[in-house]
Amino acid sequence: MSGTGTASDPWQLKTPPGTGEYTIHRDDASDPPLLVCQVGKTRLTYLARAIDDLHAMLVAHGDWMPLGAADEQKPAKPDTVEAWGRDPANPVGGWYGQRKGYRGRFGMYLPPLLEELGLVELEHNARNNRVRAVPK
Repeated sequence: MSGTGTASDPWQLKTPPGTGEYTIHRDDASDPPLLVCQVGKTRLTYLARAIDDLHAMLVAHGDWMPLGAADEQKPAKPDTVEAWGRDPANPVGGWYGQRKGYRGRFGMYLPPLLEELGLVELEHNARNNRVRAVPK
């Protein structure tokens, strides 16, 4: 595993197609705890509970699910990880992304973290990648 997930030693990750690199670390001092995702000079934040919530949803889903990554300003394709990450019916009642204007891309940046943690299987095609849970 690359990195321990702290600010001084973040997880070093690649987007599902393998074309982009980024880091994520936990910020448990924030209230609520956050995942801080650094993509070049862009900083995105997601609720840290997304790790467990996304894994639980994928376990319940029981099969492959498309990622459907999209920016906040674009609608998410239905029945995708991205759509679930913004859905008012998810466990947090909406967006896991916390930085207004940068709340999207949940389907791009969270699944590789779950793969790094051994919680999911993730496809690494040029497009249309999918994810499925590995039960704990």
